[in-house]
Amino acid sequence: MSEWPEPAVDYVQAITDTKLILGHRYAEWSLSGPSLEDDIGGASAAQEEIGHVRQLMRELEAQGRDADWLNGARELDEFANAACLDRLDGEWPSYIASVAPADRAAWYLLDAIDRDDMDGLITKMGEDEYFHLEYHDARLETLAEEDPETIQQTLEQTLPQALALIGPVAYDEDADPLFDAGFTDRPIAEIRESYIQHYRDLFADTDVSLEGVDWDAPALDEWDETRRRVGTDSISENDARQLRGEENELFAMN
Repeated sequence: MSEWPEPAVDYVQAITDTKLILGHRYAEWSLSGPSLEDDIGGASAAQEEIGHVRQLMRELEAQGRDADWLNGARELDEFANAACLDRLDGEWPSYIASVAPADRAAWYLLDAIDRDDMDGLITKMGEDEYFHLEYHDARLETLAEEDPETIQQTLEQTLPQALALIGPVAYDEDADPLFDAGFTDRPIAEIRESYIQHYRDLFADTDVSLEGVDWDAPALDEWDETRRRVGTDSISENDARQLRGEENELFAMN
């Protein structure tokens, strides 16, 4: 396998970590949704995301990343997931308005990768993601009618965090290093435009206003390119322990 451009490993790491935490969040809610259909959808999405993670981890190992490190044997501030997945403390509307922006952002980044050796992998993941994203949009439209205030308040926080995963608007055709290197087929600025327009269209005829969303986030001088976020927050130590399977190891020893 050929060596990727230097920033590409962190780019794919952020997609992988976002999918890793998405799988964890879906699993947490697979018995907590408002209906059996939602529970089944969560369990199915969790399995698919973990399948995606395993395949992407193999790609990252081929680029020199350590397998144990990839599987969670690292410091909390080394996880590069979308910040909107760090804590999901609310009820169902908040949950959907947190996971949906992250899942779509990760897919848009993955879909932009332009490498022949990853085409089949990305196509297969896209078949799974189609159903994830359709499900999210349907639930968001329903919840925009049932609880527009919670959806609006949550999206005002989570959409800028998902945009930070995508990257800054300053990464246009002339400034995006991965587009310039040919690793992606479109610059971050173009990915952002498609992403933003999707949510504007989705909520255009609802009571949810997106006027309070900071569509310009993240500020370039505040953005961590490695973790693709702003600030130093992270998932919890309890989340990391579960990802590393420490409780399972203790169970096996007793």
